[in-house]
Order: sequence, then structure tokens, then C-alpha cells
Amino acid sequence: MFELVFLGTSAAAPSIHRGLSSVAILAGENRFLVDCGEGTQRQILRSGIGFKRLNRIFLTHAHLDHLLGLGGLLSTFGRWEALDEIFIWGGRPALERVQALVNEVVFRGENPPVPIHFLRTTEDVLFEGRKFSVRAFPVTHRGRECFGYIFQEDNHRPFDVAKAEALGIPAGPERGRLVAGESVTLADGTIIHPDDVLGETITGTKVVVTGDIARTDNIREYVQDADALVIEATYLDVDYEMARQVGHITARQAAELAIECNVKYLFLTHISRRYREYDVIKEARKYFENSYVVRDLDHFAVFRDKLPHKIELEPDDNLEDDLPELGG
Repeated sequence: MFELVFLGTSAAAPSIHRGLSSVAILAGENRFLVDCGEGTQRQILRSGIGFKRLNRIFLTHAHLDHLLGLGGLLSTFGRWEALDEIFIWGGRPALERVQALVNEVVFRGENPPVPIHFLRTTEDVLFEGRKFSVRAFPVTHRGRECFGYIFQEDNHRPFDVAKAEALGIPAGPERGRLVAGESVTLADGTIIHPDDVLGETITGTKVVVTGDIARTDNIREYVQDADALVIEATYLDVDYEMARQVGHITARQAAELAIECNVKYLFLTHISRRYREYDVIKEARKYFENSYVVRDLDHFAVFRDKLPHKIELEPDDNLEDDLPELGG
């Protein structure tokens, strides 16, 4: 299960109700940011998730509406010193821009209080956690080295306790070894193989975040069978030609991609101020029923075998208590 917390859902510039691009992905004790538009740190506080363990950041591309919020966020992280180190992944153009922001503006003339690791995104596994991984894939937008990210739980085979007890396998390390794929020998000499006690393979939950994209035909293999696809819907189909010229897609294109790739649920973001939210969702649902236009601070839990669960934000009058008094 993954949780998605949408911190900013507007395209290019903020609106009254939408901030700039950022989504937090929660996976157990691990927390990630995909993009960090202007105002993200305030949205983190408003969402209630706080800053703890939010030290791994994936950038989709080098445009300012997706990374300018890193200046304030890294300043807060550095002065607060609650994190041991910070990791930022991105293509070369994105990293160059962020490094300039960090070195020439935020920490000009001084070393960051905590180590900041700048890691170039490649089409590969970037992070391996407990029972899940994060990997990147290339997307087409304006500029070089633009990426989307796949959050994928490991596949697993459930352990059948009833079968284990019937075979006389004691509770303890033997069962753990069987789950790990090893055969074990019981005290009476009986050899038990994993297939004797493990069920059919269950595919892990898959969440795909594309960032801004100009085309969908070259990402189908990465989106295939996603439980949740987070994708832009900057334009409506009536403005398809405009979208094509500036490197974006329409709500219809996003919905058609979801159908073609057997996606379960479609979350549309990067919403332009030129359209009504109602018109965006109307166009998407005309082609793909399980479409949602997300709003700032929407919080969903995504599962493999059931509907996404929306988690309601609980107002907190003491959000500022998440930070010490910084002064200055």
C-alpha cells in the first residue's frame, strides 16, 4: 500500500486554490517527494504529514514550477537539522539548477548544515526499501532528461499457515526460510519446499507519477497495469494543438492512456487556471470512468486489491509545533 498526498496541483503558476507541483509518496516509514514547487513546505505543514523522514526528493524535470520550492524547504531542513542527510534525484539540467539555488542562494558562502546528495536520475532502480522499490523512466517534455517515477511493491507469495501446521512445520525460523524461498529439513528428516506452503504470486501495488509529458505512446510499458497513475491534464481536447506545441497533453489523452494500459485509477493533476475543474473531469470520465481531478491536500491510500481510500485531513491548530523557533 502507498499513500499519495497531493501538495500542489496547479499548472505553471499557482491559483487561489492550487499550489505548484508536488506530491508526497508514503511507503511505510519511508517518505518521498516528487517535485517541489513554490510553497511546498507550507503545504507539508498543512497536510499534517510533517517533515520527519521526508529527505528523499525526485525531480521530474528542470522547470521552476516543479523545483523552486526546494530553496525554502532545504533552508528549513538545514536550520532545523532534524535530518541526517538529504537525497535529491534529477536529470542533469534539474540538478544544475537546484545546485545553483542551494550553493548561490540558500547556503551562499557556507556549507549546508546537513549533507545534501545530488544524484543523477537514470532509467534504473534508484531506491530499494523494505518490500518495495522506486525506479525512473524517461518521458518526453520540453528539454533534456525528463523522468517519471514508478513506486512498486515487491511481488509476494502468501504463507499458508494451515498447510504449515498440517505438515508439522514449527513456528519459528523454518517458516521464515520457506517464505524467503528456501527448503527446510524437519527434525524427522522430512524436506519441505516453499511450494508446499506458499500460495500463488500476488503482484505488488504499483503507482506511477509521470510529471509533465508531451506524448503518451512512449511510456505505455511503464504505465502498464498501474494501480494508480498520477499524470498531468494541463489542456482539454479542444486545445489539443496548443498542448502539442508546448509539450503537454490533454485530459482525453491521459484517460485514453489509462484505458490502453489497464490502469485501475487515474489521478489528474497540473490543472490549468484556464479551465473549470468540472470540465476537466467531464472530459476524462467520458473515456475512463475511474478518473479523478485531485486538489491540494487530497490524501489517498492506494491498494492492489481494493478501491483507493481517501483520507480526510484533520484540522490541526498546532501545525507550527512541528518546527522549533528558528528566529532571524
